[in-house]
Amino acid sequence: MTGFGRSEVSGENCKMTVEMKSVNHRYGDISIRMPKKLSFFETQMRSLLKKYIQRGKVDVFVTYEDLSGETVELKYNQTMAQNYLDMLKRMEEEFGVKNDITTTALSRYPEVFTLEEQESDEDELWEVLQQALIQAVTAFVETRTAEGEHLYYDLTGKLDHMLDMVQMIETRSPGIVEEYRVKLEEKVKELLENNIIDDGRIAAEVTIYADKICVDEETVRLRSHIESMKKTLNMEGTVGRKLDFIAQEMNREANTILSKANDLELSNTAIDLKTEIEKVREQIQNIE
Repeated sequence: MTGFGRSEVSGENCKMTVEMKSVNHRYGDISIRMPKKLSFFETQMRSLLKKYIQRGKVDVFVTYEDLSGETVELKYNQTMAQNYLDMLKRMEEEFGVKNDITTTALSRYPEVFTLEEQESDEDELWEVLQQALIQAVTAFVETRTAEGEHLYYDLTGKLDHMLDMVQMIETRSPGIVEEYRVKLEEKVKELLENNIIDDGRIAAEVTIYADKICVDEETVRLRSHIESMKKTLNMEGTVGRKLDFIAQEMNREANTILSKANDLELSNTAIDLKTEIEKVREQIQNIE
């Protein structure tokens, strides 16, 4: 299910901004992009987010801003500077050249001056980051909930339409058998002309035909699956995978009905039924 959430939280020495967005996905896939400075919080972040998100491809973007003004510190390496001076003095003595080294020149030598990043307070960083995450994911869930309400009404409408098609199949099926009986009797009369028709044989043929095209079990199971899906949609918690399984079973029954259909009207209805089931399966991928 698609969703979006954003939050910005400032602490005493830092500011965190968290943005989240998601697209439909069958499983739970959380991708986090953040500064290297915060990478050691990734496990804690994932644990927190999984309390709110179980399904969907979610991208999380974290930006960090230091507000302390003391991000780095200049360090003076006296030992390294002394080593340079000693070596320069030795060169002066060995080659008889003037040693014109100055403080400014010495400071440019490698490792004499270095910049070291100041260590941050991990507790403060996590406190600010946690607040930003919770606020962002709360807004994220709210947008998904709003979309979920629209999705619920769309799915229930499709399920009601599917029940209407199942009703049509149940109503049409007995008529097909009766039409077959009439056609079979007319064909036999045409072939036998004035000979006596064996009603028992006709009845046996009709019974065999009726058994081949009977979809009573399939429609009963299909009704049960549709009602089960309706109930599941009203359940609390994570139901997406259960709905996906029910949709697979619904599709199985529709395939069987279509394979048994020996009537144009019934075949068209079964095809429409499969189309609606496929639409439902696609929508279910949005449900957590």
